[in-house]
Amino acid sequence: MTKIKFFNPFINRKRKHHLIISITTKDKFKSLYKGLKKSDKKLCYESGFEGKTGQIIIIRNKDGKAQSVIAGADKDFLYEDGAKIFNELKTNFSKKTLGKLSFEIEAKELNPEQLERLHIGWGWAAYKFDLYKKKDNDDKKSPALTTSKEVDKKRISTFVESVCLIRDLVNIPANDMGPEELENATKILTEKHDVELKVIKDKALLTKNFPMIFDVGNASDRRPRLIDFHWGNPKHPKVTLVGKGVCFDTGGLDIKPSQFMITMKKDMGGAAHVLGLSHMIMSLNLPIRLRVLIPAIENSVSGNAYRPSDILKSRKGLSVEVGNTDAEGRLVLADALTYACEDNPELLIDFATLTGAARIALGHDLPALFSNNDKTAHKIQTMSAKANIDDAVWNLPLWQPYRKELDSPIADISSTGGKAGATTAALFLQEFIDNNIEWIHMDIFAWEQNGKASRPKGGADTGMRAIFAFLEDRYGK
Repeated sequence: MTKIKFFNPFINRKRKHHLIISITTKDKFKSLYKGLKKSDKKLCYESGFEGKTGQIIIIRNKDGKAQSVIAGADKDFLYEDGAKIFNELKTNFSKKTLGKLSFEIEAKELNPEQLERLHIGWGWAAYKFDLYKKKDNDDKKSPALTTSKEVDKKRISTFVESVCLIRDLVNIPANDMGPEELENATKILTEKHDVELKVIKDKALLTKNFPMIFDVGNASDRRPRLIDFHWGNPKHPKVTLVGKGVCFDTGGLDIKPSQFMITMKKDMGGAAHVLGLSHMIMSLNLPIRLRVLIPAIENSVSGNAYRPSDILKSRKGLSVEVGNTDAEGRLVLADALTYACEDNPELLIDFATLTGAARIALGHDLPALFSNNDKTAHKIQTMSAKANIDDAVWNLPLWQPYRKELDSPIADISSTGGKAGATTAALFLQEFIDNNIEWIHMDIFAWEQNGKASRPKGGADTGMRAIFAFLEDRYGK
């Protein structure tokens, strides 16, 4: 069974020494400063503490023992602030001391949402991917946070678990995260939520009419499959999530250069996002009828690999001319999206690490959003940048004049074409969406390039929380 866990760093007990963290901002620090003892004022002055985000000051008694902490935060109290507090505490206390300490964020002057974000940011900062490292019990020597009574503990845990689930799934290398292991990881999630999992595997994909999923995954000994599960009340609105599960992408016969192949364990990042989002939906009990579809394959090179210029059949009945075997994700998604539409969901959302063009246009941190509903796209983009979501996405156009770039002289459609690569990829997928179904397509990176306080280098959520916020707003808590 694949080793995934639902990471949760919080404890609900106080250790031998328990310190309260008072939160201030640069604007409010002057007021706080007036109430400090003379010695503490001197300490702030000498250390340069001004209540800025990322700053902490440790208040000590006359014997030099830590009594409390003052931490600076942004006026909007961002997730990142909680992460920075965690990291500063880790830097300013020894591991031995941290093993005896617990911390609690003072709720005074913070509303529940602000307090929640600080807790969640702390949790994200506490994550580390150490599955392949020698264990050293370091977790017991890192800052431990006792959750405040004023926050929703279930919600905080769910946000931390869902994001860290994405990180784990993407970070696990492809030798331990192939199609079968991705199925096993999904099984761990469905068993946690008491949901039945269905899988269509290998040649059954042909008999059940998923030809492109089979053709793209056929070159690998690790057999292709379609993962499928439902959750929720059948009477509730149908929302279907589809995630690209290409567990490793060599590029196929159009093989990638090594510098682009090195991170291709993350090409199942769409599937990881769908599973993380599903965990949020199920844990927080959104009133929807959820369905999840994941085409899980490996895009390999062998004698039976599909070729550039091959014409493939699709579940939709459209013939597809293969423009480039490295544009495999849209092919497996097309069959899954067709299948999703047959169930006539009210809303269909797919996540995929689909195009380099989206990264060229928007960079690594900003995922591209496409939708056949302009009002929906605008709402998600607007919501995503707010402090309580802090997961910005950007709407790109389904520009119909570019559809002609996908014309093929010998098939119904070509899989590639044109310079606007993110848009033409989305237009290709749109061919497999029924016109009456509202659809959102997320072209994501699923990777943190450099590392930030709340986002270590490696697998990362990009756009998942923005979509959850939209669903929560639309369907109610």
